[in-house]
Amino acid sequence: MKKKLTTEAIELLKQLIETPSFSSEENETASLIEQWFISHKIPFKREKNNIWAINKHFNKNKQTLLLNSHHDTVKPNNGYTKDPFKAIVEDGKLYGLGSNDAGGCLVSLLATFTYFYKKKNLSYNLVIVASAEEESSGPNGLNSMLPIIPKIDVAIVGEPTLMDLAIAEKGLVVFDAKVKGTASHAAHPNDDNAIYNTVDVLKWFQEFKFEKKSPVLGDVKMTVTQINAGKQHNAVPSEVDLVIDVRVNDKYSNEEIAKILEKKSPCSSITPRSLRLNSSSIPVHHDLVKAGVELGRATYGSPTLSDQAALSCPSLKLGPGDSRRSHTADEFIYLKEIEEGVDIYIKLLELVL
Repeated sequence: MKKKLTTEAIELLKQLIETPSFSSEENETASLIEQWFISHKIPFKREKNNIWAINKHFNKNKQTLLLNSHHDTVKPNNGYTKDPFKAIVEDGKLYGLGSNDAGGCLVSLLATFTYFYKKKNLSYNLVIVASAEEESSGPNGLNSMLPIIPKIDVAIVGEPTLMDLAIAEKGLVVFDAKVKGTASHAAHPNDDNAIYNTVDVLKWFQEFKFEKKSPVLGDVKMTVTQINAGKQHNAVPSEVDLVIDVRVNDKYSNEEIAKILEKKSPCSSITPRSLRLNSSSIPVHHDLVKAGVELGRATYGSPTLSDQAALSCPSLKLGPGDSRRSHTADEFIYLKEIEEGVDIYIKLLELVL
């Protein structure tokens, strides 16, 4: 059964690759995922472009384990030499947009859920959500499903981790900041030039260190990623706009980070766009982690954001593929990685369920 499900999962992934599914435009890939459940005679529900199902012997008195991955993609970059919407197999690699991030994870989890769907006396209930809008952190993704699906006690989020255990993940806060000065004609003296004032501000952001370091996720990482000022060559602008990307470890809440920067940064103003994308983690002594370690998988802290940020329960990021291939030109996943993914997901759950 495992081999048959793996073969079917790879075929579904090929179909998903050849069906464009940019964030908020996943209608057609959602329909393909519906066909998976229909062909395996598994009842499912659809909310916008999110498809979800529960195991056959769901028991409301048991805790619930969520299996989740997403079927939306970013747009292909200009570096592609292969058709991003054509599933091409060469030298054991399956090429195509979304193959690695996170199609391989999604189809492997679908195969895993299907494997366990009819089994009786599981220790956990299973819920699977094939979610939309992960790449854009949109309003109609996994976050919108949490009030609809059964209460989740723990989750496996499918993202490419080489099937190692990402037991923690950094959160994200994006800040908009302003550095002000005095507007003037470029021909006249001005000792309050907003652009010059920005030099010391940029140096502050480059050198500032948050005190608390995480043993798993390391330091909070703060990076100025955008700067914008001025509209004409002969006019000194009154302000400079900055965008700051802050990757938050598990020693701070996003609210704490915002308060620290509002108090300490030398900007004229600094405002977070959103505080909802918090860091996430799972205890190292959790059964899922212990099972993964027993299977020989390494543990680590992940610097990249996923739908874990929408969850308030313990969550583990785990999946086939390599995060370094995500959003790259000629994205691919090894077919053997999908085979390994299904195998390890099933073995992991067999130890826990």
